[in-house]
Amino acid sequence: MSPQPNIAVAAFLIADPARAAMLMSLLDGRARPAGELAFVAGVTPQTASSHLSKLLAGGLVMVETKGRQRYYRLGGSHVASALENLASIGVTEIMRRRPPGREAQRLQFARCCYDHLAGRIGVAVTHGMQARGFLLAADDKRFDVTAAGIQWFGRMGMDVAALKPNRRGLAQQCLDWTEREYHLAGPLGMQFMSWLCANGWLRRADASRAIHVTQKGRIGLKEELGVDTAPFAPIA
Repeated sequence: MSPQPNIAVAAFLIADPARAAMLMSLLDGRARPAGELAFVAGVTPQTASSHLSKLLAGGLVMVETKGRQRYYRLGGSHVASALENLASIGVTEIMRRRPPGREAQRLQFARCCYDHLAGRIGVAVTHGMQARGFLLAADDKRFDVTAAGIQWFGRMGMDVAALKPNRRGLAQQCLDWTEREYHLAGPLGMQFMSWLCANGWLRRADASRAIHVTQKGRIGLKEELGVDTAPFAPIA
């Protein structure tokens, strides 16, 4: 018999609220010390250490040692993708609740999904690429990059041909858990996110997954992809 994936183990690890909070805080792709993750989860350092040991054994996180400090990060982009997809599952709430706080608004506007852009801006950017014929939706939750897309990315300073596809291809459709539509992921999504940050269109928050769109980015996204960020912007 061929080995079967043990979904129950991963589901059990993610199901605990404290462990889920730790994992979600790592979705920006950064490594964090156990003490910070304990604070995020609202547990003692001893309890956090126990949770992190279980997550490490289950392959959901990895650890890096710097001096006497141990830093934890997600076990890979596949873990991030699973978490984002799980977050999108569920019945949409009809009951009105109090308006989301400022941080929640910022995350919905633009955030890191491990190594690529998510939120309303991530979805709008992907729609803009599709509208201009740079990306085409394909089977297996992939995007095909068209000749026009290769030319556009090249003009922006990204060499699509030099990117190494992963097992799911070069460009992937990642279901956005707040928008419930797809945004661009995969090696191309990661490269594009890096380009946006390196060229001053986006700026990462220091202690959050939230992404700030700069004035240069607002102008560039409007000119290049027809994305008007103003209607999506969170309340200041």
